[in-house]
Amino acid sequence: MDRQDTMEYEDGNALAGPLGELFAPDVTVATGRCADCGLTAHVADLRVYAHAPGLVARCPSCDAVILRLVRAPDAAWLDLRGTVYMRVPLPPA
Repeated sequence: MDRQDTMEYEDGNALAGPLGELFAPDVTVATGRCADCGLTAHVADLRVYAHAPGLVARCPSCDAVILRLVRAPDAAWLDLRGTVYMRVPLPPA
């Protein structure tokens, strides 16, 4: 029997509340680590290029792509492949 068969799980709807808490605060004060060079910096420190189809944010140290954001009238796509993690400070509960 596969380990996944024996573990209980919830569907992705369980992420609605926790992710809603993360994306409500000002994300520009969040810190992330560049997957290329390891620099940890605030989102506000990234170099953002808006002349692409969407926004492309690059590391201020090595110029690697940290995130991409593309918006359409009915959806948004957020690609964080260039980050090792993103730390979003939350207000006190």
